[in-house]
Amino acid sequence: MPLAHFDGALAVITGAGGGLGRATALALAERGATVVAADIDLPAAERTVALAKTLGAEGAAYQVDVSDAAAMEAFAAEVRAARRIPDIVVNNAGVAVAGPFLDTGVADWERVLGVNLWGVVHGSRLFGRQMAERVRALPTKPDGPNLGGHIVNIASAAAYAPSRELPAYSTSKAGVVMLSACLRAELAGLRIGVTAVCPGFTGTNIVRDATFVGVDGAERERLRERGHRVLQARGYPPEKAAERIVDAIVRNKALVAVNVEARVLLALSRISPASMRLVARIPAVLR
Repeated sequence: MPLAHFDGALAVITGAGGGLGRATALALAERGATVVAADIDLPAAERTVALAKTLGAEGAAYQVDVSDAAAMEAFAAEVRAARRIPDIVVNNAGVAVAGPFLDTGVADWERVLGVNLWGVVHGSRLFGRQMAERVRALPTKPDGPNLGGHIVNIASAAAYAPSRELPAYSTSKAGVVMLSACLRAELAGLRIGVTAVCPGFTGTNIVRDATFVGVDGAERERLRERGHRVLQARGYPPEKAAERIVDAIVRNKALVAVNVEARVLLALSRISPASMRLVARIPAVLR
């Protein structure tokens, strides 16, 4: 089935209860895809499905913690049994931890790596295996670069832009970029596309929901609200980023730096790594 058309495609999106996940689910639904919206917040996922249905799409909501291996195994199996093997998987669920490395505790590391990296590992492994099985069962390989399916892993410009304020978050997202590159090479022969998407400042609630370490309660709330205002003032809505994700699927792109700052930082990371190391010393804009 040509994924460029999305008619009849089955799309699984994690972290679909809001922000970029919801925007991506609706962008795919608008183009004819059936959406499976997964989120740790079930009512939020159900709201996404309700919105998708207003666009004429079918859908289903699931509650799942992407960091839980057993829960993800059950989720992938249930989607396959209740629907079928998905054509598109968007591993979007993510959390943020901000603050110095020396103030970031083991629990904070486990949470951010569990959701941001292990969540992508689980989603890519489980659904990628299903896609591979489907292609191998065909008499001939799909005639196209990503007609066996497509996996989108949401990373961040922080993946290649080090910061003294985001060591845990940046590390998790750098892992997503490398995982995506490795998986893309492995699945290319099966015509399964893999894309890493790296947004810059996007108008979501990720900062408002973030964990801030190394500061007291009052300062934590100040940073939370300041950071949220910065993202909203940037004026780059998640719906616009979702359009870039759709385009990446259609074009089977390996890496997408979504907005201007993401593209500038990517270019600097390649042209002048030393300058990026200097920038990393500057306290984050959230301060």
